[in-house]
Amino acid sequence: MSETSPPDTPETADSPDFDAMTRDIAEVPAVEVIVTVAVNLMSAAAVKLGLTEEGDAHKDLDEARKLVHALAGLLDASATEISSFHAAPLRDGLKSLQLAFREASLVKDEPGQGPGEKYTGAIYG
Repeated sequence: MSETSPPDTPETADSPDFDAMTRDIAEVPAVEVIVTVAVNLMSAAAVKLGLTEEGDAHKDLDEARKLVHALAGLLDASATEISSFHAAPLRDGLKSLQLAFREASLVKDEPGQGPGEKYTGAIYG
């Protein structure tokens, strides 16, 4: 068996064009990246909380806790970097997820101990 390295070939449909991807990322403002990540975290948390049409099919409160906590940390860390135009609806969504988590939990966290509450303060509901 002989070892040969594959010849250098131009980009094909099977391999991504990393240069183009880098250029695309370079053109995206940081606020858009932060908001996109936050929305993805919110969507994933909603699924893990059973808030989708499938309901409990994907419900996993341990995973939801991690996602909500990460979202709260991201919003806390980026609060001074994104405008209130972007931050306000994200904070509202976070609070809704925190309340949904509290409602879905069989064993209730103490106020201030729920997911993300170290960043947002206690959520009562």
